[in-house]
Amino acid sequence: MSELFDAVDALLASRAALPPPVERKRLRAAHGLTIDEVATALKVRRATVSGWESGKTEPRPPERDAYARLLDKLAELYPAADTAPSAPATPAAVDAAVPATFTAAPAPGETQPPSAGEASESAVTTATENPQPPAPVAATPTAAPRPARATRPSATSRRPGAKKAAPAGTPAGGADPRFENGPLAVVDVEDGKALAYCTGGLVLDVPAKSIPALVDWTLSEAKLGQPKMSGPGKDADPLIVLTEAACERYGLPIALTEEEKHAGRIPEGHKVIKQLARAEWKLTKRGFGPWARIYRPATGSERACVQLCIPSWNALDTRHWGEAAQLPPAELARVLGVYASRVMTPRGSTAVTGLELMTALHPPTRASEPDADGKRHSEHNPGSLGKDAIDPLRFPPCEVPDGHPALKDLPRFHMRGPAEKLFEEAYDWARPMTDAECTLRHLVGIDVNMAFAAGANGLTVGLGEATHVKAPAFDPKLPGSWLVDLSHIDLSKVKVGKEWVDLDGSLLPSPFTPKGERPEGPAWYSTPTVAYAVELGYEVRPVEAWVRYDNGRYLDGWYNRLRDAYLATMADLGVHADLAPADFLAAMDGHQARDPELAIVVSAVKATVKGGLGKLRERPRGEGWRPGEPWRALSRPTWRPDIRAAVISRTRINLHRKIIKHASFTGQYPIAILSDCVVYAANGPSPLDFLPYREGKPLPGGFKLGINPGLVKWEGTQDVLWGEEVRERFNAPELNLARYIKDGTVTDVDNGE
Repeated sequence: MSELFDAVDALLASRAALPPPVERKRLRAAHGLTIDEVATALKVRRATVSGWESGKTEPRPPERDAYARLLDKLAELYPAADTAPSAPATPAAVDAAVPATFTAAPAPGETQPPSAGEASESAVTTATENPQPPAPVAATPTAAPRPARATRPSATSRRPGAKKAAPAGTPAGGADPRFENGPLAVVDVEDGKALAYCTGGLVLDVPAKSIPALVDWTLSEAKLGQPKMSGPGKDADPLIVLTEAACERYGLPIALTEEEKHAGRIPEGHKVIKQLARAEWKLTKRGFGPWARIYRPATGSERACVQLCIPSWNALDTRHWGEAAQLPPAELARVLGVYASRVMTPRGSTAVTGLELMTALHPPTRASEPDADGKRHSEHNPGSLGKDAIDPLRFPPCEVPDGHPALKDLPRFHMRGPAEKLFEEAYDWARPMTDAECTLRHLVGIDVNMAFAAGANGLTVGLGEATHVKAPAFDPKLPGSWLVDLSHIDLSKVKVGKEWVDLDGSLLPSPFTPKGERPEGPAWYSTPTVAYAVELGYEVRPVEAWVRYDNGRYLDGWYNRLRDAYLATMADLGVHADLAPADFLAAMDGHQARDPELAIVVSAVKATVKGGLGKLRERPRGEGWRPGEPWRALSRPTWRPDIRAAVISRTRINLHRKIIKHASFTGQYPIAILSDCVVYAANGPSPLDFLPYREGKPLPGGFKLGINPGLVKWEGTQDVLWGEEVRERFNAPELNLARYIKDGTVTDVDNGE
């Protein structure tokens, strides 16, 4: 009889109840486990666990019993917010019950136009910190519900164009009938069949057996792509993302060798490249790498181009995309689809995409008015950087990095000083704590949201070449680089608004150098830095300048697009633009866990800002380059180090202005600054313990808690004793504590990296 009981127990165990796929993933993530760790423990493939969490497959004995045990233990440790029992819901019922958490991304033409006329620095800062907010919501946000997974179609119902139930909150395909299936697809292989997971829960059958056939299918049948962002621009090419299984199907390696990683591509003699050549498809100069562009030369206005993304080749950098490369196909399509709908279809790394977004919003050329014969011609598009790069030899020597062709006549080992080189960089500054600060209990870090995006908003930058001027009168509205002596400016007495105030200048960083040191003589500065010297109440007399009379607010549309993407995604995570300070801090607490996939999108948007600006001064990357020779990036119209310098200058000045305002009102001075993070000593652990709010209103012109670009959020809090111990341990009284304030972990001496 006992044998019969054992058999019954085994039978019951083989049908052990499992939580729904969404809950399985939540439990794993709550304990900090990766898919690989679970797969190793259960002795199954990584793709198997991924299938269990996406709902594509269900575990079978004997792994099912072990998996159920793991989930039961995790459920005890991390109970769901609502543990009330309920009957299993059908996929349709789940879709109906779960509200969409996404807000629609604005169309390119719907971004707010820049305000008319020129605004002062302070007015621009105010506009930056108060963009059009979303509609009011409840003061205390709740965690956004996880989207319902689309059900897998049966073999008989799967067909090209067949739609699955769309996961809640995932943007559907575009309204343009040419791109009705959305901007991209993630191609995976299941049961020997290739499937394309599109945005909005759509799954298409992929009949292609090779990469050339996949390209043909994408352009002829898939209806993938994205409409252009600007009238004279171009439609975005469709993006195909290949999973590991898809790589195997199409004859590509799952991972690159060390040699291939170094080269950034597979060898020219690879069989897939030969297949493409036979089919008369071409690759760009970068070859077949993690982001491969496959095309045929355009005929007229018709383009034939497909971009491939291969996550297992590190196409999705974990620093910016987190664990996106490890997501199941449908979820990866969701992440990339949200990014594409709110920013643009990825064109490569987030840095490359950030730069491409500038061009997409300001195409270099447009069609002219009809001539006498009724024909239109290509002409310069006003407000753009044009289609031709500036001759490297015509760049101001002060603006270019070491090794640039404009510096080829300098002695080989000559080190340029401040009077020869424009050095506008973000802050990396710290000072020892005063005795009074050491009596306080906490060090509190605050971080400026989208600081560099805010620095770009409303900024006038040069559009064309620079003009050299001797002994110019400074003009704060004229973008350029100025050689001027600012060493006479004393931070102990400055103008704040229209009034002179006395401060302790020894506790403040200089606004004119990244290290916060007072300048010692003439140096090159971007226009916002010199304008701030005038704002502080001091006279400036430039020795010479490189100015750009052809200028405009080139980055406004770029800022609007990225700001809207950031705010919409943060709103989906329960953090809205109009929350009271305490409610904002509460909403930020754990917001990433509410929807880890959307948190990936937020990270990618922020990386797009910084990376795009960094690309404006891209350095040589191997290529057999030698100092004095041009490198590939110099052939782009968007290689503009002066624009990058102006944005960084404006960002640093915006931060210093708030620090001065805060010090003049409260008598509090920063302990450390790293880029957009500022650390203060305080008696309490919260930013509200030192930020001067009165009846919920912040100090005008000072730091304000909120999610909008230019406002601040809480970065982290540590004990004052921690700070003193860390500095003593490394014998570094000016160790930059802002670098470690987030979690308090210090692994090595502060080396500025």
